[in-house]
Order: sequence, then C-alpha cells, then structure tokens
Amino acid sequence: MLKNGCGNSFAVSDGSTVVFRDFLSKDATLSGFLSPEYSLFPGFCDVHVHFREPGFSYKETIESGSMAAAHGGYTAVCTMPNLNPVPDCTESLAVEEKAISDCGIINVYPYGAVTVGEKGERLSDIEGMKGRVVAFSDDGRGIQSASLMREAMVAAKAAGKIIAAHCEDNSLLCGGYINAGKYAASHGHAGICAESEWRPIERDLKLAAETGCAYHVCHISTAESVSLIRKAKAEGVNVTCETAPHYLILDDGCLEEDGRFKMNPPLRSERDREALIEGITDGTIDMIATDHAPHSAEEKSKGLAGSAFGVVGLETAFPALYTYLVKTGTVSLYKLMELLVYNPRKRFGIPLGIDFSVWDLSKAYRVDPESFLSKGRSTPFAGMELYGKCLLTVCGGRVVYKG
Repeated sequence: MLKNGCGNSFAVSDGSTVVFRDFLSKDATLSGFLSPEYSLFPGFCDVHVHFREPGFSYKETIESGSMAAAHGGYTAVCTMPNLNPVPDCTESLAVEEKAISDCGIINVYPYGAVTVGEKGERLSDIEGMKGRVVAFSDDGRGIQSASLMREAMVAAKAAGKIIAAHCEDNSLLCGGYINAGKYAASHGHAGICAESEWRPIERDLKLAAETGCAYHVCHISTAESVSLIRKAKAEGVNVTCETAPHYLILDDGCLEEDGRFKMNPPLRSERDREALIEGITDGTIDMIATDHAPHSAEEKSKGLAGSAFGVVGLETAFPALYTYLVKTGTVSLYKLMELLVYNPRKRFGIPLGIDFSVWDLSKAYRVDPESFLSKGRSTPFAGMELYGKCLLTVCGGRVVYKG
C-alpha cells in the first residue's frame, strides 16, 4: 500500500480530510505503482515561474515548462509577466491565455504586469485584468518610484489582488552581478549589496501597512529581508514572502566560474542562508518558489560576468529540499508540504483538486540536466547527489507525467 508523504491523511481545498487510501482509489492508473517504498504527496504549487511564452519560446514554452513542472510534482504554477507582449492589458494577456489553453498540461495561472510594459512609469490595466490573473507583478524589475508603488497598491487593494514585488533598488546595484562578499572580492567580480534588496522591502512594507494591500515579496535572499518581514507580520501587515531552494541550500562560498551559479538575487552569504532557514522554521517565510528561469545554452555559457541571470528549478526543487532540509532534520516533511503546497495555494487562492504525485525517496542519484524536460539546462544542482525520483504526477485526475 502506498504511504502518504505527510502521514496517513491530508487536507484538500474545501477543508475536509481525505484518507489517502480512498484518495488513491479514484485513479486506477496507480495500480502499477503500489509499493511500500513509494510516497504520495499533494500537488506542489509554485507561485513564481518563467515559461517565456509568448515572446521568448526559444528559452521555454508553456508546453515544455508544464512538462518540467509535472516532472517535478507540480500541478499548479504562476507565470511571471516579463514576456512579449507584456500582459499589461486584456488584449496582450489574451495572447498568453491562448498559449496556456492550447499547451498547458497542468494548471497555469498568469500574472498581470503592474506597469505598462513593466517599465515602471504608469499602471497597467489592473481593473480590466483582475478577473483573469492570479496577481500583479513586475518581476524581473523593481518598481523604483515609491509613489507609483503606492498607487499600484491602492489599485490592487480595490481589485482584491496581491502585489508580488521584485524588490531591487537600481541605484544600489553599481553593475554588480553576484553577491558583494568574499568570493566577489577575491575573484575580481562586481558585487550586489544586500541593501539593494532589503531597502525596497522596507519601503514597501510601510506602504502596505498604509494602504492595506495584500503584499507578497518575491525570492528573498538576505537576513535583513527576513527580519523586516518578521517585524511587519508581528505588526499586522498583510505580507507574505517566498524564497527559493538555491538560497536555502547554497551560499556564495559555493560559487564557481560558471553561468549556472548566476541568478537574481544572487547566492548570498552563509549568514544569510542561516537566516532564511530560521525564517522558514519560524513561519516568517511562507512558501518556497523556484523562480524557474530558463535561458538558452549560449546565454548561460558566458561565465558569471556575462551570462544571463536565471536558473531552472522545477525538476530539482523537491529532491533538493527533501535531501538537504528533511533528511538532515532541519524541517519536517509536513512543514515542507506547507511551504510547497498549502501556503502558496491558500495565499493565492489556488485550489487543490485531485492533484498528487508519487515518489521514490529511497535511492540516491546525481542530477543530470540532460534528463530535464525543460528547455533550460542551467542549474547549480548539476552533479549533486539527491534523493527523490518522481514516478507519477496526476493533475485534475489526469496523468500528466509518468516516469
């Protein structure tokens, strides 16, 4: 009999409890997977991915991104709007919606852009798009104007939607591309200071408190960010946040002269990594998102200085987190399910239906990017030994991945 990865039962979206034995009986395809070594988990949810379509399909498509998600046990993802056309009005949003309708094999929820063209100059059609997007974000670019961010929060509050912010102060970047730490100093690289992230968070938390907007902070990476959000939550600010697997497992001491270690924000110090771990254990950090950001091999072949920002993560997220957080006793398996399933779905209003995945957690293997279903191959976890192989993913009662 299959065992449930979270115990012998789990909650579904309507708040009821379904014993896994009954749950499994709804899909006969599982008959070939019944084994004591296999574990079942509810469908993972990632609120921060880049599927690149429309506009950049050579990097990823809705189809390839969906396949990668299913391979990683994800049945729901939220796609960021740095596309072409940018979904900043109903007409441009419709282009992405058609691609999702035609090619999505899991549940794909689009973001709307906060500003027109993600240029940070004037607001997008928040009112017009509100019923068709999961939330609003200018991910990939920080909104530099406090007054514009306040205007966006007021509009989002009126629309009943979340603002999900990429927090980055351009005036503090100074041409940096990795963390401003020991590795950057000793290898002659331009560094990105922690303040470039936490200073905009500090600004936005005050605005969120003032406006009452539902505010979500994307991919936090610094100790100061954790402290600011912890304090804001204690004061009653309507804020949630995410971090990514690579920030919890790696730090800038792991850097190599390879584009697969370049992402934005960058891998930070060991002190920052430890603060992020504390943030997930005490509930300050609500969820883990991959920031899955594929690029072509050429775009990632130019070292730390010249490569594009971004790494892929959907196909390694659960195995990496299970290996380095659960097996080490840092967090429980149920806590990991809160971070990957329940918290993101609750915050963003994403239901959990007959969505689950089946895993073999017993055998170690080395990550081979050539086995990915994503078009992207650039991952800092390449070659690492992990536990956790996805055998089957079911979305809406339908098999979407079978290993």
